[in-house]
Amino acid sequence: MLKARVITALFLLAGLLAALFLLPAVGWLVFASLICAVAASEWSTMLGFGGISRHIYAGILGALCLASGAVAGLHQEATVAPFGLAPVYAVSALFWVLCVPFWLRARWQLPGRGAAALIGLVLLLPPSLAIAHLRLLSPWLLLGVMAAVWIADIAAYFTGRAFGRRKLAPAISPGKSWEGAFGAVAGVTVYGLICLSMVGHGLSSGGYFLAVPALVAFTAISIIGDLFESLIKRQAGVKDSGTLLPGHGGVLDRIDSLTSTLPITGLLALWIAS
Repeated sequence: MLKARVITALFLLAGLLAALFLLPAVGWLVFASLICAVAASEWSTMLGFGGISRHIYAGILGALCLASGAVAGLHQEATVAPFGLAPVYAVSALFWVLCVPFWLRARWQLPGRGAAALIGLVLLLPPSLAIAHLRLLSPWLLLGVMAAVWIADIAAYFTGRAFGRRKLAPAISPGKSWEGAFGAVAGVTVYGLICLSMVGHGLSSGGYFLAVPALVAFTAISIIGDLFESLIKRQAGVKDSGTLLPGHGGVLDRIDSLTSTLPITGLLALWIAS
């Protein structure tokens, strides 16, 4: 299993970097829409959708991502501030900040399939559009945000293995601990400050001071995204969202924390550009 995970991870990273730096804007938007469609297929499977219903749902979300991105101008290299995405990002931010923490605390069951399908729309469309948006600003920016999520996962895993005592959410994800969460916060904070020191020339000491709580909040939102998918999988009675990626489960398993962090990052990018 470890060998499969490593090989799959290397292929995924190579493919991601090639697409990230080589595809034109329209090609990258298509790529983001494909990710949305595959993740939607996995989400609908966990909802119990049948074969044809699953394909229709995945096709609708993928097409909606492609169409929305085109309307926002994400297929053009010159687009850097697609303000039309602000409401989409705002709905996502409200969902993650105001709804999901209570959802996790109460461990609500998903509503009927229709409502759950709408939740999938809120869950998957905003981050898919953010993938296309942030890449237009800079491939390095998108890669940096994704790396922050990866660092949070890695730091949480190793810190939790070494020092984990107090369970973070035992009824949702028994392997996660508060010590692992603190390790994730520390890892992302150090990483973020290093990145700022490299690219934030002229940034005042106050800017660094404000960056720390922002990085802590980013890590918390990342963990919430991870826990939310863990809760849905537990309620669906599955270990992974899919089997597309050997040793890693499905696409949704790989982007769970990105579903919560990317839209908020996109909203922040729009705020800075305004």
